Amino acid sequence: MGRTCVLELTPRQRRILTRVRDHHPKPHLREKAAALLKIADGWQVRDVARFGLLRPRARNSVSAWVARYRAGGLTGLKVRAGRGRKPAFFPR
Repeated sequence: MGRTCVLELTPRQRRILTRVRDHHPKPHLREKAAALLKIADGWQVRDVARFGLLRPRARNSVSAWVARYRAGGLTGLKVRAGRGRKPAFFPR
């Protein structure tokens, strides 16, 4: 068995994550906020990754979200510049 990931949230952090989960325009932030709230409620990372979200995710991904949230708060969950596929066609 792996280690249990514990995430303790202040009431303010919980309110912010709930608002992000319910109203943020970016779907990836809504999903990450939902995962963090479930982990804070006592779910194990593997359960959140397997069937706690709309689609299954890797345990390492969910663990990385927790680590990035601990390190940088909500800003740590955003997709950093330069990530993603680079364009193959450059229009003039």
